[in-house]
Amino acid sequence: MELVCPAGNFPSLVKAVDNGANAVYIGLKNETNARHFAGLNFSKQQIVKAINYAHKHNCKVYCAINTYPRENRWSRWTESVDQAIDLGIDTLIVADIGVMDYIRNKSQTFPIHLSVQASATSVEALNFYHRHFSIKRAVLPRVLSLAQVATLAKKSSVEIEVFGFGSLCIMAEGRCYLSSYLTGESPNTQGVCSPASYVQWENKGDILESRLNHLLIDRFEKNENAGYPTLCKGRFDIAGKTQHAMEEPTSLNTMDILPELYQAGVAAIKIEGRQRSPAYVATVAKYWRRAIDQVKSGRSFSAAEPISCLQELAEGKQTTIGAYERDWQ
Repeated sequence: MELVCPAGNFPSLVKAVDNGANAVYIGLKNETNARHFAGLNFSKQQIVKAINYAHKHNCKVYCAINTYPRENRWSRWTESVDQAIDLGIDTLIVADIGVMDYIRNKSQTFPIHLSVQASATSVEALNFYHRHFSIKRAVLPRVLSLAQVATLAKKSSVEIEVFGFGSLCIMAEGRCYLSSYLTGESPNTQGVCSPASYVQWENKGDILESRLNHLLIDRFEKNENAGYPTLCKGRFDIAGKTQHAMEEPTSLNTMDILPELYQAGVAAIKIEGRQRSPAYVATVAKYWRRAIDQVKSGRSFSAAEPISCLQELAEGKQTTIGAYERDWQ
């Protein structure tokens, strides 16, 4: 079972590698990846430096080119594929079938991992991608129960990777229209739910207001942690009560069911958080490395201590195992 950790910049990559990641995933400095924030991601020179450091420590580097190309900017995606492969990236994480076809016309053997953005949730879908594009692995959306994940790991033609820790999304990945409703910019093509140019902050005495394209998303009291404004995690007045209407800030943490995921044949655990700090990456990687090693060794496993420590790093300082606990299919 691989531990796949996020790296939004070189310091985060170093922390992930030093704390036991088997692979790190990165993005280029453009909208071809689903974490297209200012200050994040890698230039050509930084990628070379990252690959050298990771490979020196027996760690792979995956590159996410996992947004959906716009017709008038198709060359941005193909140029990004060319650059990543030429620089020595180990694997590309891809959602769009046109991009996959371009990769296969360039190389019949270069490893492709199906991105969570493709929202593939059935054996038939995974086998389709394997048959037509020879994908090696698929990252599953965070909408499946443990029983469904186990079935896919058993029956599909490809390796299965699942998210183990990090922010959640109420949408089936790759299918979100909420932010484009407010801004006209889609996260599926722009690589970010709330583009910075549409975000406004305003202090009103002891109250901090966050807005997205001038629409009020939330108000934060003096001692509250202020989250980045996204429509799905905003607080709204509903029937006279102010509340999170769609999703409370919370993080996924599947460490409690790690032995079951391992027994099911899950090939890799993915940590979300390319937008998070190097300290976050270091701490999460350390605890998950320890947990995976314990489970693989067959030693008795208790997630109580790491779950308690990781709680401090979670959104809203609360965690859930999300859809994994569902008993229906």
